[in-house]
Amino acid sequence: MNLFFDMGISNGYKSASQVARVVTENWVVRNMFCPVCGAPLLQQYTANRPVADFYCESCMSDFELKSYESKTAKVKSKISDGAYHTMIERITSFNNPHLFVMSYADMRVNNLILIPNFFFTPNIIEQRAPLKDTARRAGWIGCNIEIGNIPEIGRIMIVKEGVERAKSEIVEQYQQVSSLQTSALKKRGWMFDIIQCIERIQEPEFCLNDIYAFSEELKDKHPENNFVKDKIRQQLQYLRDRGFIEFTTRGHYKKICL
Repeated sequence: MNLFFDMGISNGYKSASQVARVVTENWVVRNMFCPVCGAPLLQQYTANRPVADFYCESCMSDFELKSYESKTAKVKSKISDGAYHTMIERITSFNNPHLFVMSYADMRVNNLILIPNFFFTPNIIEQRAPLKDTARRAGWIGCNIEIGNIPEIGRIMIVKEGVERAKSEIVEQYQQVSSLQTSALKKRGWMFDIIQCIERIQEPEFCLNDIYAFSEELKDKHPENNFVKDKIRQQLQYLRDRGFIEFTTRGHYKKICL
């Protein structure tokens, strides 16, 4: 994997945004394998396709690329996206590609993250204020993707601070988290909220009361549910059945993949 961009292909483009789009997309075509099935290369869709930028010929997975320039090693907690209502429709209709988030500096990839499409929920999409009446697209409403609200296990590092990870590790991690796929958005939201609570516990082992401590926070996120503790136990069992945590003794758990 060559982390440097091929700047020669940007000849003839004038704006910085056009140059950035061309060189980052070209980098993916030249360097990126399919993190879903491990196929050696991704193919690029024709320009201006509304849903995705790349696809895998082997498993037919779709991918979108969002990139930004940053001199710092830290990944942004949110990135800008397109129309808010279009994004919500994509998520709720399950017509959403996997997402690559790339940061770069000095024409070199610094970070590259894969966010599998099944980690998207409406709760991570932030609605921006409508454009002012004086704007060319007055009233248009954009959105931000709040990456920081996605569980850490749903942010698969491909390149971290200029160092690439082994392809086998990336594909294995994707296959591992793919067991969390569900078409039920409410279930998806609860599951990821519980995962984030577990990730926030610093110790490798925890007890039920450690998770119950997040009850009020979870109630605020899910006001329609009056049985938060029952839901917590249900989700812990779900994560146990999929090998992400282990029951050690009654009311006590051990992290396996979190």
